[in-house]
Amino acid sequence: MLDPYGMILMPGLASEPMFFAGAFEKYGIGVQVTRVGKYKSFVEPFIRKDMSPENREQVQKLLDDVWGSVVADIAKSRGLTPAAVQATVDAEGLIRPEAAKAGKLVDRIAYRDEVLDDLKAKTGRKGSKDSFKQISLPSYAKTASDRADRGTLSLGHTDRIAVVYAEGSIVDGDGDPGEVGGDKFSRELRRLRLDDSVKAIVLRVNSPGGSVSASEAIQREIRLARKVKPVVVSMGSYAASGGYWISAYSDRIFAEPTTITGSIGVFGIQFDVKKLANDFGVTFDGVKTGKFAGALTITRPKTDEELAVLQRMVDWVYEEFTGKVAEARHLKVDFVKEIAQGRVWSGAEAKKLGLVDEVGDLDTAIKYAATQAKVGSNYRLVEFPRKKELAEAISELIEKMNTNARVSDQGLVAKVTARMQDELKVLQAFNDPQGLYARMPMELSLH
Repeated sequence: MLDPYGMILMPGLASEPMFFAGAFEKYGIGVQVTRVGKYKSFVEPFIRKDMSPENREQVQKLLDDVWGSVVADIAKSRGLTPAAVQATVDAEGLIRPEAAKAGKLVDRIAYRDEVLDDLKAKTGRKGSKDSFKQISLPSYAKTASDRADRGTLSLGHTDRIAVVYAEGSIVDGDGDPGEVGGDKFSRELRRLRLDDSVKAIVLRVNSPGGSVSASEAIQREIRLARKVKPVVVSMGSYAASGGYWISAYSDRIFAEPTTITGSIGVFGIQFDVKKLANDFGVTFDGVKTGKFAGALTITRPKTDEELAVLQRMVDWVYEEFTGKVAEARHLKVDFVKEIAQGRVWSGAEAKKLGLVDEVGDLDTAIKYAATQAKVGSNYRLVEFPRKKELAEAISELIEKMNTNARVSDQGLVAKVTARMQDELKVLQAFNDPQGLYARMPMELSLH
């Protein structure tokens, strides 16, 4: 049902990166980049004022794949053809109620009170002044948890399957909440590997990547765990660059059709504030004991020799990355290098290329892991980090919705400021000790 004065906002997908090069030039912030992969576009917002042709090509292809999957899903659920859905979208853009009903995207046009009357009738309170019959959130959360406990989580089964949620940027050390700390996740994977009651590990990856050293630390534990028990990867919205690095060596990779993955490439990015500081009368001086001492300083631009050293490191890591993918996925190195170059792919396209094995969700991956571990349905799920209680998750979702609503109610300046803060905060996760990163493009936002 759709409100008579509502609309379906479904004009298609668009991606509009924000570029900071002009602002950096204006304020005297220098940026130097070392990278491998012509599609490795993470650094573009800091060194360009628009999209490179290669980045435009890959994002267009990704949007086409994701949009095609969205339209196909809508068509299937509404008993339509993808062409019919697309025709309504192209004709209307902002789809008004009558057009939505005519296009069979909704069943009925109705006001809120009419919907509430229907709910009253369906819950045995037709004509009553009371609201429709409903259940409180705490009661529902408890009921849902109780039902889960009577399923595969039931007590009495000693065999366990561990689900490890790798969600957020991959960082060196333990990381903060919402980050994948290389040390923290390595310890947990090691513990699960040594626990004989854990018969299989499912790694749920929702990460754009990040630190190379942290990604390798996690991958090392995956490779060790695989020697003693099945390790299966389930990719969420995105599992790219470092997110793919930690996935490659699993026994099987499942992805959604719209998963953003690939981005097999490496970069280093160096900032300097010499001009900015000098403009305010601040200068720097110092001494050193070696030719390349202080090479990672932010007080000056890097010399050509220093950049050559950094580029050599980036080239070496890229060779390692593509070699690992080729070995893990049983592909030829030349083919991997051809489809790598830092390019992102949809889950559906990645399956065609051999980067993933199957299209499927987390439940599918868990069932596969159970089959490989030969435990049938007699197992308990254990999760790391701790899975949020239903009420807690819903509460956080509502808070996020309220935050987004507050931003949308603000003026133009506040919206632009919030967008810039979101784009730049990703730099806070850049803590790799070598300054090398395997990360997908700046938070790729599709809207």
